[in-house]
Amino acid sequence: MPPPVSADHPAAQPPGRGSVDALITQTRRLKGDMDAVRQDTRGDTADPQDRWQRALCDLALHQLDDLDTHLAQLRDGPPPVPAAERPPAAPAAPRRESLLSRVGSAEWNLLTDEAVWSEELYGILGRDPAAPPLTLDELPALVLDEDRPKLTSMVTDCLVDARPIDGEFRVVRPDGEHRTVHMMGEPVLDAEGGTTSMWAVLRDVSTLRRSQRAVRESGDSLQRQRHLAQTEHRLAVEFQEAVLPPWRGSPRLRQQGPRSLDLAAHYLPAATTSQIGGDWYDALELADGQTLLGVGDLTGHGPAVTSTTAMLLGALRGMAMAGTRPAQLMSWLNELLDATDRPALGSAVCCRYLPETRTLMWAQAGHPVPLLFRDGTGRRLDAPEGVLLGATARAAYGQAEETLEEGDLLLLHTDGLAPADRLLGLAPRLDRARTAQDCVRTVVQECGGSERADDACVLVARVTR
Repeated sequence: MPPPVSADHPAAQPPGRGSVDALITQTRRLKGDMDAVRQDTRGDTADPQDRWQRALCDLALHQLDDLDTHLAQLRDGPPPVPAAERPPAAPAAPRRESLLSRVGSAEWNLLTDEAVWSEELYGILGRDPAAPPLTLDELPALVLDEDRPKLTSMVTDCLVDARPIDGEFRVVRPDGEHRTVHMMGEPVLDAEGGTTSMWAVLRDVSTLRRSQRAVRESGDSLQRQRHLAQTEHRLAVEFQEAVLPPWRGSPRLRQQGPRSLDLAAHYLPAATTSQIGGDWYDALELADGQTLLGVGDLTGHGPAVTSTTAMLLGALRGMAMAGTRPAQLMSWLNELLDATDRPALGSAVCCRYLPETRTLMWAQAGHPVPLLFRDGTGRRLDAPEGVLLGATARAAYGQAEETLEEGDLLLLHTDGLAPADRLLGLAPRLDRARTAQDCVRTVVQECGGSERADDACVLVARVTR
């Protein structure tokens, strides 16, 4: 690349002006589209995702600006080099910095120790246009101390080893402002290969580097928040699972026989930390050979709700072991939630299975009713009366009974799992399943997507044949 030449020099005449104009038009159209995208990203400045998107848009706009600048220079030729003697510049009215003012040029003659700067370079470095340009020996005085060795090394390599210059350094303008400058240049050699001068193009990339720094910082912040959210989500799931019964899959009941139950359950966590809530299930063989079955959901999310869930499950098991029937059990759970320091609302279904008669006694508190599957079809059980737990003091709860048959399958679930109609539609597949665990696996495959908005529980009880 030759040193800067005047605008009327033949080498300064731009080739292919029409094709360059077309590229400039396309670049400016892209800038307009990108600016529209950037306007759409204006949102909460505290949100790392919004900051990240805006920073990426800003970076893209700056890069398109730079492309626009270089295409315009290719079309119009380099800016004219000013005369060595400059009259004092008259004060100019404040104006927005032009794109071309970000790129300046310079040439240093090693034989005469003279320097020639373009007007734009004076603006980039904040120098008085009436002052003489700095020589190569004087130029490092503008550079930050930590970047000075980098500039010295680039200039030395160029002058001694005829290597091209391509690097960045930071300068301090007279007003104290720091600017980042990208310098590209080459030596000019004589016939014997000796260096006679050095020319360079200096580009102010301060805004671009600030944008890139903002992108990195926003990306780092977003990554940290994602890592924190993943950690919180994992801990919340572990906490919730620790509250639920210790068995996973199918628990073994001591009472075995043609009227016993094959049980399986599964907890499906929400995809986000904030939605880990109070969904629970329980299955417990009681001292009299009967079985307690239950599912429920407490309103709210977070550790406080999980703590309340643990308290509720402890009370549920204690009352069931004492022989409390489902309707009375619901009434006492309601009083318990109403009396807690942190009042909460909850829904629940509690069942007590009597194997000698295959009788299911159950009560509900504002919860989806159990689904009964028999011979490849399913139906909802008729719900007894019952309001949400904690909604009103001394609420009365009804109790229902259902006689089960060999092979019947009972499905209890929380409302975050799936609509009842969708679950009932699984009847043919559940009928072909050999075990309760196979049934749960079918339900999870159908309804347990990885992007769940809320947590959920499913409990399956199958009367053995």
